[in-house]
Amino acid sequence: MPSARLSPAARSEQLSDRDGLPAFDPGPAAVVKACTDWLAAAQDHSASADGGVARDYSLQTGWSSSYPETTGYIIPTMIAMAQRTGDAALHGRARHMLDWCVAIQFDNGGFQGGKIDSTPRVPVTFNTGQILLGLAAGVAAYGDAYKEAMHGAARWLRDSQDADGCWRQYPTPFAQPGEKAYETHVAWGLFEADRVAPGHGYGAAGLRQVDWALTRQQPNGWFASNCLDDPALPLSHTIGYALRGLLEAYRYSARAGLLHAAMRTGAGVASAVTADGYLPGRLGPHFEPGADYACLTGSAQNAHCLLLLYQLTGERRLLDAGRRLNRYVRRSVAIGGPAHIRGGVKGSFPVDGDYGTRSYLNWAAKFCIDANLLEMDIKRETGDA
Repeated sequence: MPSARLSPAARSEQLSDRDGLPAFDPGPAAVVKACTDWLAAAQDHSASADGGVARDYSLQTGWSSSYPETTGYIIPTMIAMAQRTGDAALHGRARHMLDWCVAIQFDNGGFQGGKIDSTPRVPVTFNTGQILLGLAAGVAAYGDAYKEAMHGAARWLRDSQDADGCWRQYPTPFAQPGEKAYETHVAWGLFEADRVAPGHGYGAAGLRQVDWALTRQQPNGWFASNCLDDPALPLSHTIGYALRGLLEAYRYSARAGLLHAAMRTGAGVASAVTADGYLPGRLGPHFEPGADYACLTGSAQNAHCLLLLYQLTGERRLLDAGRRLNRYVRRSVAIGGPAHIRGGVKGSFPVDGDYGTRSYLNWAAKFCIDANLLEMDIKRETGDA
């Protein structure tokens, strides 16, 4: 976008980012608090005012309408924060998000892609899987009020799966067509549904998808068919999705081969993290840089995955890389300033990178919270600074 057409806020942020990341690291606790407050603001200021969470705050256009997909997986984070802090208001926010998700569910159990006001409004596999994560967390935390909606989503995913484990019938209209290995993150939703309501074949369906996804994994851990728009140079974001789904499949099934597969991908990601925590926003088939910006969402997701892998394996290099990633993202987060900026996580650093350009994304804040909570837990459990 020509600089003459940028808003003053966007122009100012771009100029600031060209000077590089601030040196100051606010630390995990301060960033978790700020990001949680930002998500609350995104719920309160959503342009659709419906209980969902605004997709983003754009430096060009302001708050967007609510985004069903990511509201779905923000729910478990909001519940976790409510339980950790004892803040009843956060439980209220989680319930409001859950009630909204139930209200917009299609009769077949699926959920739409895109923002709530996007068209075409059609059921989409990936988005349904992400909302299933929230519904399962809602059942676990609040009981049967959300069980019917959870079963509807899980049955729809189970029954729309192809025989080889891949989902092809209900792709999103908002990404490049084709098979998606990162739908291991959909499988995770089925594992969570199976945990709270076993006996319906949900977990088995999730494992079928993960087994299919492993046919797209290369010997070095990189995945083909694993991007929204450029399978040759997948986003760190979709790599993080695929890796988290693998990890959750292992945690669900205890199949050793799944941990080995996750380690291959995790080691590849860790090798791409620089000393200061920068991870290129896209990675080629040898985990080589494919972009000149950081996709902060992907950085936070992969930080979380590497920390989970450290817990499972004790491999110190994974802990170190995860911490570096977290520190990089934290340095990009403003702890002060107006509510639409304070605690927000940009799509890209610099802000004019081609992922979530000039915007603060709700899912980036969610993943930042998750990764920093885990870092704090590891430090508390091990005493390792």
